[in-house]
This record gives sequence, C-alpha cells and structure tokens, in this order.
Amino acid sequence: MAAASAAVLLVAGCGGGGPQSGGDQKLTGDKIVLGVLNDQSGAYSELSGKNSVKAVELAIADFKAKYGDKAVTKDITVETADHQNKPDVANSKAAEMYDRKGADIILDVPTSSAALKVADVAKEKKKLYFNIGAATTELTGKSCNKYTFHYAYDTYMLANGTGKTTTEQVGKNWYILYPNYAFGQDMEKSFSAAIAQAGGQVVGKDGAPFPNTTGDYSSFLLKAPTLNPKPQVLGTMQAGAELVNVVKQYNEFKLRDKGIGLAVGLMFITDIHSLTPAALAGTTYTDAWYWNFDQQNREFADRFQKETGTRPSFAHAANYSAAMQYLEAVQAAGTDDADTVVKGLEGKEVNDVFLRNGKIRAEDHRVIHDAYLAQVKPQAEVTEPWDYVKILKTIPAAEAFRAPSADCKM
Repeated sequence: MAAASAAVLLVAGCGGGGPQSGGDQKLTGDKIVLGVLNDQSGAYSELSGKNSVKAVELAIADFKAKYGDKAVTKDITVETADHQNKPDVANSKAAEMYDRKGADIILDVPTSSAALKVADVAKEKKKLYFNIGAATTELTGKSCNKYTFHYAYDTYMLANGTGKTTTEQVGKNWYILYPNYAFGQDMEKSFSAAIAQAGGQVVGKDGAPFPNTTGDYSSFLLKAPTLNPKPQVLGTMQAGAELVNVVKQYNEFKLRDKGIGLAVGLMFITDIHSLTPAALAGTTYTDAWYWNFDQQNREFADRFQKETGTRPSFAHAANYSAAMQYLEAVQAAGTDDADTVVKGLEGKEVNDVFLRNGKIRAEDHRVIHDAYLAQVKPQAEVTEPWDYVKILKTIPAAEAFRAPSADCKM
C-alpha cells in the first residue's frame, strides 16, 4: 500500500494526474457533470427551462444504454440553475457551476447578453460551453473562443430565411420591433441586411424594453400604420412570452386588416401552442427543427411528451443532441480534458435527431445543420394537438449559416 501510494504521489508530482494534463487520469473525479443554465421562471422558461434539463437527462439515459459497461463512466449527473435572464447572474452561476459543482460543460443559456458572459467564463476557466438558447452571432464572431460552441441557431439563420422570403413574397417595406438588448439588436441588424439584400427597406424600427414587465406594446404597434411610407410587414423580434404579448396586441389592433402583415423573427412551437394556430395562421418563419418533421423526430417527441406532457421545442431537441455529442466526444477521447475534447469535436460531421447534415466548424465553432422555412397552419388543417406547422422548404446547412467571420480569432 505504501509503495502504491508513493507511485500515485510521484505521478501527481510529475503533472500526470490532473484533469488538464492529458495524463493517466481519465475523468476528473471519475465522473461527468453536465450543467444546464437557463431561464426557469421568466419569458423563456416555456421554450427551454426545466424541460431542457429533462432533455439532457434523456441523453444521459440513452448514452448509458448505448455503452453499458463500456461507458467511460456510469456516474453522469446534471447540475442546473436559473439565470433569470440577467447577465450578472449568468456570470456568477456559470463560475459556480464550473468551480464548486464540478461541471465539465455548461449547456443552453438563452438570452444573448447572458450567453456572452458565460462564454467569457468558459474561456477563463478553460471549460466546455455549448450554447443552444441564444442567437447572437457574436458567439462565433468577436466573442468566439476555443471552449465555446454555438449549437442550434443564430440571427443570421433566422434573417436569411424569414427576412429574405417575406420581403420577396409579402412586402418590401418593413417596420421592425425588437427587444432592446444584445439579441434584439443583433436581430435588427441581421434582418435589416437580409431585407435590403432582397430589395426591401426598413421604414421604421424601435427597441422595446427587455424584459418588458408591463407586457404593453401598444405605442409601438399603433405607430406602425402612421409611418410614411406605410410598412407592409411588421417584423417582431421578441421571443417566448414577450412574442405572445406582441401577437395578441397585433391581432387586437387589427393591423393585418390595415394592410400590415406579420413576420416573426424567432418562434418556438410553445409560442404557437400558447397563442393557438388561429392567431398566427399563415405566418412564415425559420425553424431549426420540428418535432413532426419525420419519424425519427416524432419518436423522440413521443418519449419527451411522456416525460414532460408537452411536445419538444427545437431548444429541447438541441439540448438533447448537444449533451449526447459531448458525451460521445468524451467517450471517444477517453478523458474529460477540455483541450482533448475540443480537438475531437472540431470538424466533426454529425447526423442525429437534431443535427441533419451537421458539422462542427473548426474555424469558429459554429455548428451548422439544415434549417427549415415553416408556416403556421390554419386551424382547420390542424389534425392533432401540437401539429401546427407545415415545412415549406429545407434550407441546406451550407446556406443556412453565414461563413466564418473574420472577427473570430480562435
């Protein structure tokens, strides 16, 4: 025993035993800890929230079932926290997850301002971070770093699909209403660029408070018909519960009857469920994933519904996929050493329940995959609960996302 202890001390003293050393120790503490940091009580809690934690737990169960005794470890746990959509809270919770709770990776993090803070923490701690819930392209631009991967979607993907198509098919004059923080500001820029490229123009734009604690958007919506030239399209960039409020008031003020169509920058199936298809019928938007797209998606959605009582949003499916891909990377590497896992992920091509024709770009850690141009069905065409959407077009992965940015210095 004394000799064995001496040997262990010698290895540690030579730097062979630490989790970042690439030595003999495979896993820190012989376990894997996945952190899920998101909004569990506010505007984005339905589209992601606690059900994203459940999606990650499903991935862990599937990973263990796949590898059994050959799994790199059987001790895989989830730590979770509510960042309340506040950047300072996200910053402190991320540090706590990495330092005190031993998280090997943080997942999800909706709210772009919060997401950017977590990217800084991941870089400082040299720990993995897969962002699913935020849309800002800065994560793969000037704020990119070796340990951060942007997984599900971004403002370019949304604008490239919805902005371009709506300008060509509905109207060229737009009024844009956006939440006035990092996500909304990035959405406004991305949509304005896509609209201009398609031959349209933004005749007016306003940033609404975020979070909008009153839920009142009347001053902005009543302004739209008074603009000269009058907009043909109202482009709302709100998401989650805030999008629900905008659409309700859009319908209340009968803006469609006044010749102003509706374009939604970011929408989740949970939003349509809250509003009902009747409130959104005919609305075209860009989706990252749809639960009833094919049999593979539906089988996952059936399992998810048994656990949660709801169909999964694309954020839920992406969290499942991201957790599984991280576990697969650790399994392949035989270690949770962050640098080793990053090397194994870069350039990897993936096809799974969320990523179709997926690839993890080494240049900027943007995860590209097929996206979809979707349209909300009229109520009369809805044949079962939650099947509210028809897919008009698949946008190939190479077209859906922008090329690597020169601002990204990896």
